[in-house]
Amino acid sequence: MPVDQLSRVYGALADPTRRAILARLAEGDANVGELTAPFDMTQPAVSRHLKVLERAGLVSRTRQATARLSHLEAQPLKDATVWLARYREYWEESFERLDELLGALKDKH
Repeated sequence: MPVDQLSRVYGALADPTRRAILARLAEGDANVGELTAPFDMTQPAVSRHLKVLERAGLVSRTRQATARLSHLEAQPLKDATVWLARYREYWEESFERLDELLGALKDKH
């Protein structure tokens, strides 16, 4: 995943409203009205959040008759998780080294 795209994904995920929208879309496609219902905000405000999610590649939008539906695109989430997993391995190794050091110090006393 290109870094610019990764930045867009993490930038989009930084907002709790956008994370909630993604969680809702994980249940199935929805129109702006359905996505607005749980929030104390206007449809144009939710539409702005959808545009950020769309630019990050996390949401696609299609027309179905007169409705414009939003759809979760999960691949960028997977790509971001894979990128982040490298740092998880780093921290796990660091914790293992710390455990070994603490064990050695404990054995000396």
